[in-house]
Amino acid sequence: MTPTLGIVVVAAGSGARLGDAEPKAFVALRGMPILERALRGVFDSVEPAQVVVVAPESHLKAARTIADRVAGPASSSVAVVAGGRTRQASVAAGLAALLPAVDTVLVHDAARALTPPALFDRVARAVRSTAGGVIPALPVTDTIKRVGVGAVVLDTVDRSDLVHVQTPQGFPRAALEAAYASATEEHTDDAALFAANGGSVTVVEGEARAFKITTPWDLRRAENVLGAQTAGLRVGTGVDVHGYDEAAPLWLGGLYWSGEPGLAGHSDGDAVLHAICDALLSAAGLGDLGSRFGTSDPRFTGAASAVFVRETLALVDGAGFAVVNVAVQLVATRPKIASRRSELEAHLSSLVGAPVTIGATTTDGLGFTGRGEGVAAIATALLTASV
Repeated sequence: MTPTLGIVVVAAGSGARLGDAEPKAFVALRGMPILERALRGVFDSVEPAQVVVVAPESHLKAARTIADRVAGPASSSVAVVAGGRTRQASVAAGLAALLPAVDTVLVHDAARALTPPALFDRVARAVRSTAGGVIPALPVTDTIKRVGVGAVVLDTVDRSDLVHVQTPQGFPRAALEAAYASATEEHTDDAALFAANGGSVTVVEGEARAFKITTPWDLRRAENVLGAQTAGLRVGTGVDVHGYDEAAPLWLGGLYWSGEPGLAGHSDGDAVLHAICDALLSAAGLGDLGSRFGTSDPRFTGAASAVFVRETLALVDGAGFAVVNVAVQLVATRPKIASRRSELEAHLSSLVGAPVTIGATTTDGLGFTGRGEGVAAIATALLTASV
């Protein structure tokens, strides 16, 4: 399907304040270009999107290489275009490269390289629900003073209605393009340009990690955040096995599979969700599914396994961890998941609140899965200490 979401990643700035010979987006951040780290956040968001990278004319080839490396099989959904003399001109170049099917646009600064994937999804949803502009923001916590001539403090500004604005900023495409077409002056961000053309803009909650890398101090801060994240990584593995039950409906990965035999079990027998829960609990050092939600508990008889996922995530969060990603391998002769893989991954990612990928294999006729007696699911979860 052609995506209806477009994400313009602005990476055309010189980054003079960073003090590096390379344009800012191509400066290394713990061994990886800032642009590459930014694109990882983009491609780890749930909704498929056309991505347009706006880079300096001198670095188009390098930007293309980075984009292909991050996007992998989805590289055909990425365009790389040259930026203009100003940020506004660069965004306009990115908008011009969007496919006709795109109706919602996010504009994101590559300099906000550590922006969590969930923020892209949050802004896109808000644009569609409000039909207006949406910006992520955090409250201003410092005391704000108004200063006059001679550096004299004039008064203290009420900060209760002030916020720090971040990207990605989202808009309905047609309205944003109309605002750009009528712009007669430079604006500090896309929301200001959009509002100047009569558009309404609302705010959603931002993320502390979405700070902008502008100075060497910011770059060091980003390195420290990544260092803390790497130091706190935890990996866990979960395995679950269930036999087929022809009399039961099949729930697998939280989705209903019509015309397929169900799975026997105390709950709905969803081996994929059970394996994910075990992997999360293992990584957090919290035991396993059986010890947390035993089969002797009548509350879970026939329960939808999404309940276990929600409870497991609450335990993981309470233990001071956040989910980075989960990978699942399904071993079975049926159901065939290829036609629903995208739907399955999107649903699982929504349940877990982090990227989830799923693959499938058979055992070439060997063992109980090869004989078509049931399914096995193996999950690996990566957690990080909450930052």
